[in-house]
Amino acid sequence: MDTQFLKTFVAVVDRGSMAAAARLLNITPAAVAQQIRTLEREIGAPLIARVGRTVSVTEEGSRILQRSRDLLRDVADLRSLANDNAVSGELRLGACPTALAGMLPDILARMVDKFPEINVFIKPGYSADLYRAVEGGELDAAIVLHAPYTLPKTCNWQLLREEPLVVLAPESMAGRDPHELLATQPLIRYDRNHWGGRQAEEYLQRMGITPHERFELNALNAIAVMVDRGLGVSLVPDWARPWPEGLKLVRLPLPEESVPRQIGIVWSRSTIRIRLVTVFLEESRAAMKVVNG
Repeated sequence: MDTQFLKTFVAVVDRGSMAAAARLLNITPAAVAQQIRTLEREIGAPLIARVGRTVSVTEEGSRILQRSRDLLRDVADLRSLANDNAVSGELRLGACPTALAGMLPDILARMVDKFPEINVFIKPGYSADLYRAVEGGELDAAIVLHAPYTLPKTCNWQLLREEPLVVLAPESMAGRDPHELLATQPLIRYDRNHWGGRQAEEYLQRMGITPHERFELNALNAIAVMVDRGLGVSLVPDWARPWPEGLKLVRLPLPEESVPRQIGIVWSRSTIRIRLVTVFLEESRAAMKVVNG
């Protein structure tokens, strides 16, 4: 069986049409259709249902779709291992919401420029879920918040950035006491079900501050917009740019020391793509030197 035909099958499913898959693969739509027909004969079942110009995966096709993806990734890994002088293959990464919009694009821009043969699969998710994906071998590495527990010996961790807690307030409240704002203004709380929100809650308890809660959510950019609209203040990590544009906010440092939120990379020591992970670690460190000054 030609693995190129499997690649064509996956492309058709992902793109939703023969024409779109043809553009991706740089072949003609007729060649795409021929490869799908050949694959269906070899498999012995219809894989793609055609309705006009659009297509959908059949029940039989859906059964082999993930296995096809896995096989194509394994073939890419074999090429990477065989061509020891070339840094190539597919790197499977996870990224928590803050990193996905903040750090990761700069890191990937450096990697793509230096190592164009690396393909990257990115899985968004919350840190706790991404740790489990790395530990289970589903991902090679992930940019996550530092875990509040000891990592298994199969994983390593590298710190990229520390983000101290700050009081986020409208620009009109610049110069006001942060504790006074937390005690008197409506609080837009960072979700306590997630690690960053728990750090904010621990600080409030340690300082004896009982806030007047208005909202609670786990979306830092949304919190910033709400503060800008005068809905309250918030106690959040001083997260990396980009932020929503046009906001008139101040970030007030806390008068008492707080435990900063730590963001870094967790990776599996046992992954066969350790060379790609090493490249990712090196480019991450270089990118963070620029961001952190």
